[in-house]
Amino acid sequence: MNPNSLVGPAVARGRREVAMKKNGFSLIELIVAVGVLGILAAIAIPAYNSYTMKTNRTDATRTMTLDARSLERCYSQNYTYGSNCPTTAGTTISPQGFYSVTIAITNADPSTNTAASYTITAVPAKPPQTSDSACRTFTLSSSGAQTATSSSGAANTRTCWGST
Repeated sequence: MNPNSLVGPAVARGRREVAMKKNGFSLIELIVAVGVLGILAAIAIPAYNSYTMKTNRTDATRTMTLDARSLERCYSQNYTYGSNCPTTAGTTISPQGFYSVTIAITNADPSTNTAASYTITAVPAKPPQTSDSACRTFTLSSSGAQTATSSSGAANTRTCWGST
């Protein structure tokens, strides 16, 4: 015997409606869920991009520090930054490829070719670092001075070198 034949048609229809609601989501529920995901994405994606740029700055600072260490080792052995050094003047790409690193060596006495100082500069080479307006240029000198500037030219050393 059919169980629906024992009850009225309204009760049978009510059971079917209850059964249908348990089988899925309504359009309103789906729209609310998509809206919540949209809001979360609007907050999370910019935060993630900012975190990624901040993390990638270490590619510049690490490369510059290693180059400076190599130049100082050379100076302690040869009393010059210019000769018999594995690190030479010129432009290279950082190991992760996010920055273009330039080493400039200045001669104190051009007649003796004695290199007295150096300056290492890093600028963004590829995305996402090319959109990093807070830290556009990193500089490290032979005196140990670390500087950084934003895209507007303002000093931003503490933020860019990781002090804050």
